[in-house]
Amino acid sequence: MPGARRGYPHAMIHPWHEVTPGIEGRSLPEYFRAIIEIPRGSSNKYELDKASGLLMLDRVLSSAVYYPANYGFIPQTLAEDDDPLDVLVYCTEDIPPLTLCQARAVGMMTMTDQDKPDHKIVAVLVQDPIYNEFEKASSFPKHIFKMLKRFFEDYKQLEGKGVEVDEILPAEMAHAVIDDALARYSRVRMRGGMKGLM
Repeated sequence: MPGARRGYPHAMIHPWHEVTPGIEGRSLPEYFRAIIEIPRGSSNKYELDKASGLLMLDRVLSSAVYYPANYGFIPQTLAEDDDPLDVLVYCTEDIPPLTLCQARAVGMMTMTDQDKPDHKIVAVLVQDPIYNEFEKASSFPKHIFKMLKRFFEDYKQLEGKGVEVDEILPAEMAHAVIDDALARYSRVRMRGGMKGLM
């Protein structure tokens, strides 16, 4: 069956490996496709199961916190923590899990988690008439990123993990990290080292 993969009888695609990151008519890395794992307002932490491409419930956050933005990843990227590159997509609405959307990078937040850099691309939904007007992270109300920083500090701390959260960096830094993650994915995939691929 076209599109079906070994061990999976239905024509399902793997969102990490089989979705093109670029958007036709738009320049990558400024614009890209994002796949949402966790909707804004959720206290459930969903993660992509790398082998199957399905979403699995990793855990329920152990505190009265919730995701302040739609959270997901950029397909065909490999970050320094060996996961797809994380993205926070700001939008006036909650975006359901496994929704494919078009986003534009406006900045980046970097955490140090267990001595490894953990980059989070900050983006806006292209089709959102309100957030799409924000050209860069510095245009956002300062309170939005105070909430974002506090969210990651609190939920990691309550799970007994130390984490350092840096300030929001400009879009140019995000573009460089996206380019690096795209190149790393391509290198590892060509060597046959990607999980979920034969």
